[in-house]
Amino acid sequence: MTEDPKNNVMKSEYLPDVKASTSTLSTCDSGFSSPPPVNSSKKSKPWATPSASLMVIPHSSIQPVNPSSLESGLTLTLQNVVSTVSLGCELDLKKINFRTRNSEYNPQRFSGVVMRILEPRTTALIFQSGKVVCTGARNEQASGLATRKFARIVQKLGFPVKYLDFKVQNIVATCDLRFPIRLENLNQVHNQFSCYEPELFPGLIYRMVKPRVVLLIFVNGKIVFTGAKNRQDLEEALEAIYPILKSFRKQ
Repeated sequence: MTEDPKNNVMKSEYLPDVKASTSTLSTCDSGFSSPPPVNSSKKSKPWATPSASLMVIPHSSIQPVNPSSLESGLTLTLQNVVSTVSLGCELDLKKINFRTRNSEYNPQRFSGVVMRILEPRTTALIFQSGKVVCTGARNEQASGLATRKFARIVQKLGFPVKYLDFKVQNIVATCDLRFPIRLENLNQVHNQFSCYEPELFPGLIYRMVKPRVVLLIFVNGKIVFTGAKNRQDLEEALEAIYPILKSFRKQ
């Protein structure tokens, strides 16, 4: 037995580690296909055959992964997708951290396990209730694949995992208008929707009502969209704000 000074948890050299590599998770990429047959004389493990709920595609209305080209000729580029999923069971976070190398758990600082995988490069926050928050994916498909991989890792530790209620909670995207903007004048005319304090933050914060999206608008014409639930909200927000910003273009 050795002590992990980082997490203050005793770790055993005899317990196998579950590595979040593509080789370990190859069954996840193929839709959680069943593992090779085992010797019938050995007692089967509860996680040997994945449950049917794990084989469900998480989101049927996912849009294509290519950047969105709009009528205005501008392009939206996705930067981050935050999604949530429920594993349908209570989890032993100490056990998860104890048997995986790609995780961190310090209950004095944060109540969940922080787990990372390389493909797709994402980070998951795993809580005792079975809720998982996945962040870092560049599109909806990658976020769905990452949550299935995290679910597979936890399932292989012996928990009765299910794949429930996958939902995209936030999409962050960027766009470049390619012309400078007079932010002071924009804030004066649209002060009921905007907030601009250059001493505190260099961008103008524009809170759109419909769709409910928050825009960070910078003087060089770059925009950051956040708070959207799907790509349609992003496209509608850009089409709505583009003529407004064009009227405040610096000459």
